[in-house]
Amino acid sequence: MSRDWKRIPVEQWLEGSPTSEDVRDLIQFLTEQGTFQFPKLPNGLFAAAAGEGADFDVSGYQNVWLRDNVQIAWAHWAVHQDLTTTVRCLQALTEFYIRHRQRFVSVIDGTADFRNPMNRPHIRFNGLDLTEVSEKWAHAQNDALGYFLWLSCRLIHEGTISIQEAAWDIFSLLVRYWATIQVWQDEDSGHWEETRKVAASSIGCALAGLQELRTLMQQPAVQQLLAAQPCPATTQDVDRLIEHCDRAMRAILPAECIQQDVSKFRRYDAALLFLIYPLNVIGDRAIEDQILSDVVQQLQGPYGIRRYPGDSYWCADYRDLLAADQRTADFSDSLGARDQLLRPGMEAQWCIFDPIISCIYGKRWQISGDPSDLKAHVTAAQRSLCQMTREGDRFVPYRCPESWFCEKGAWIPNDITPLLWTQGNLLQALSMLADHLERV
Repeated sequence: MSRDWKRIPVEQWLEGSPTSEDVRDLIQFLTEQGTFQFPKLPNGLFAAAAGEGADFDVSGYQNVWLRDNVQIAWAHWAVHQDLTTTVRCLQALTEFYIRHRQRFVSVIDGTADFRNPMNRPHIRFNGLDLTEVSEKWAHAQNDALGYFLWLSCRLIHEGTISIQEAAWDIFSLLVRYWATIQVWQDEDSGHWEETRKVAASSIGCALAGLQELRTLMQQPAVQQLLAAQPCPATTQDVDRLIEHCDRAMRAILPAECIQQDVSKFRRYDAALLFLIYPLNVIGDRAIEDQILSDVVQQLQGPYGIRRYPGDSYWCADYRDLLAADQRTADFSDSLGARDQLLRPGMEAQWCIFDPIISCIYGKRWQISGDPSDLKAHVTAAQRSLCQMTREGDRFVPYRCPESWFCEKGAWIPNDITPLLWTQGNLLQALSMLADHLERV
């Protein structure tokens, strides 16, 4: 029998010993409430968020982000094996880079200076017509390109996309582009689009994409195809990049950045979680354990998880301190000005991370069968549920915010609600939990 979830406090939804049927019923309830609505553009792409109103209109979140779209497409594939949604999204992303392939070419041939982020392949663009946005932006984001290569190659390897339909030209250009900028020591703006630094999370994303590409290029059918239509980037080129990236990433982990410049050095960053899930690129349990411990001990708060210590984005009273059109501006060259707004310990607490922690422990439980892993799987899923909007909030209930921030002493969801990336992560965590509880 279906529960009356509205009458049960969210904090109690997964208390006790929830069953698979309980979690599936909960997923159905949230689906009916609109929690897992993913509005699509006509070409299958997703805007970053589904907000509305004047403040949202100037936020830029109606644009398409490469990283967010790959994460959302992955969620649809991981949960539903949704071929149509996943492939349409990737095809539209590929079409954007085909249209703007000159961004890669100009860096490779030296006619564009890659030290200027606007000269790099753009990672945020107009999804409606696949045009670039002229606004200055921190497009130096190797992590986003790595996610794109990772998921594209993974789906080709699994037979979801045929090898003939693969974007070999773009894959080749990306390999040559990364070799040109020396991705393993390139300073990029990474997941959070801020100060450029040599970041383990960005190198790890590139490494994951390259490893999937190498696996793909080792298939006999792919080798035959590339022999008939030579690809400028060879297996040897990919192997060299993998070696450089793997060595560089491991020299930095479990930190995010070890450069001595105080504006770049970062011991803790929740972006490192994505190297464990979904990328599974670290392969060292001790390092993974340290990253998980760092996040919980250094970044976890009562409402969510901080991106990193000292993060000033959506810090306390952010809406009073900055006008709507300034809140999501490009601060990559002037982060110090925004950092002055932060009061110690008042960083925003994000909602995209707890579901990922739940998935990490879920994957561990699949292998170990350890009750402590299952408990951690459930606990992180419960924390994720508690981050949704509630009755009486300024948003419709059961929506997934980007983060919670403090305003006039009260913690509330920020304006970027719902964030589709959060929705995708929550759906993965709950769906994985339902599958696992069937085996208990």
